[in-house]
Amino acid sequence: MRVCTGIGFDVHQFCEGDSLWLCGISIPHSQGLKGHSDADVALHALTDALLGTICAGDIGMHFPPTDEKWRGVDSSLFLKHAHDLVLKQNGKITHCDLTIICERPKIAPYRDAMRRRIADILFIPLNYVSVKATTTEGLGFTGRKEGIAVQAIVTVQSPYE
Repeated sequence: MRVCTGIGFDVHQFCEGDSLWLCGISIPHSQGLKGHSDADVALHALTDALLGTICAGDIGMHFPPTDEKWRGVDSSLFLKHAHDLVLKQNGKITHCDLTIICERPKIAPYRDAMRRRIADILFIPLNYVSVKATTTEGLGFTGRKEGIAVQAIVTVQSPYE
């Protein structure tokens, strides 16, 4: 049994809006997130982590931001694509862990819904998905409330060596 780990990281800045997407759910907020797709920074980081487990590049290689067909698209499509690539290599996702780094919005009220949505997209048990949040204590761009950063790590098992 081979065990592979992938790490993903993404950032998006705040922009005008009244809600934003995080982990595949819409969260009411005084601002949105700027991006080519729906700017779901969490699903982008998770997609990169999943692609990393099979050495399949990054989200930009599969869904270039210069391609207009991806404008405004639901980022769960990106994550499903990475999931399908893992399955084609007989991989099994055994754990996903995300850390959302922001001063706002507060993540705790949405954590359970976020975990459920990720588990649904990836067809994995809820206890395989962890979503955490932290602040940077007022430091850096997240501390200045200019945007959100997310770190993700995924573990995949494969029967192949």
